[in-house]
Amino acid sequence: MGSGTAENNESNGSVTGSPSGSDDSESQTLSVASFFSFYDFARKVARDTPVEIENLIPTGLHGHGWKPNASITKKIIEADAFIHVGEDFQPWADRAIKTIKGDNVDTQLINVREGIELVDLAASLDPEEEGIGENRGKDPHFWLDPNRAAQSVDNIADGLAKLAPEHEDAFRKNAETYKTDVLDRIDQDYADIFDRADRDVVQLAAHNAFQYLGVTYGVEMRPLVVNLAASGDVKPTDITEAKRVIQENDINHIGAAVFETRRPAQQLLTETDVESYFPVTPYAGVRKDWVEMGWGYEEIAYNINMPTFEVVLGNKAPKEVGPDGWADQWRNFE
Repeated sequence: MGSGTAENNESNGSVTGSPSGSDDSESQTLSVASFFSFYDFARKVARDTPVEIENLIPTGLHGHGWKPNASITKKIIEADAFIHVGEDFQPWADRAIKTIKGDNVDTQLINVREGIELVDLAASLDPEEEGIGENRGKDPHFWLDPNRAAQSVDNIADGLAKLAPEHEDAFRKNAETYKTDVLDRIDQDYADIFDRADRDVVQLAAHNAFQYLGVTYGVEMRPLVVNLAASGDVKPTDITEAKRVIQENDINHIGAAVFETRRPAQQLLTETDVESYFPVTPYAGVRKDWVEMGWGYEEIAYNINMPTFEVVLGNKAPKEVGPDGWADQWRNFE
């Protein structure tokens, strides 16, 4: 196995030190994750075991658009396991995997996407986007659907059980608990929000990352940018199309991606009848304050995405959603 050890790294939300209930005398095992959501799932699965989980994505950056330098490969090959999102999603991760396989590096690969059914890009609005998977015709953002996210939790448990078989029972138990107590509840609460919706079209000032929510819960998600990666490239035609959707559907509130530029959302505020925008995120990164509060997939779902969808779907007024002060904090956020 690799020789990596976990250091105190608050900047990227890493779990560090011996987890509660583990034996400090046991040698620590390090797994590094290429994407925040799966780092979060992995730390839940590894709870109360000596397996350390580290998030490679720096705080405040989007995990799909991040372009690290070559030093990240060294960090990966020194780890005992690399938790990744499958091929064709993060080029730097693909390069690291190629190095591991080509040089016979003893770093275990844990593919969270293994066996998960992906939606066609036809549901993702962009016929020119290459996508991922066989013939590169699939949308990669499966974890937005809590049911598919649960499958990735099982894949992580399988990988960690292979990495540290003496703790397999703990991994399996933690995975089942997380799926039942968290992901099933998120699925039920999302279904309730979308079932109560006054409208079936949502405009997002974001890249094309939210189609799994639309497919799962029966709502048309209209991203401003149809690219699958958060490149920040917004064309005049994107704005024109968003204006059409907003006008035809009498949209008053839109979602705006937390880790992408807010300029297009601000432009739509100025040039349409949209009153405000509120935050959405495909769980691709974390802010510093989220790290400090220990937020993961669950907390982001309930404190960011769900309140926004309540508003943009017309279910509730902004003042009626989220924790106290949510609307004041997030309305037209910078």
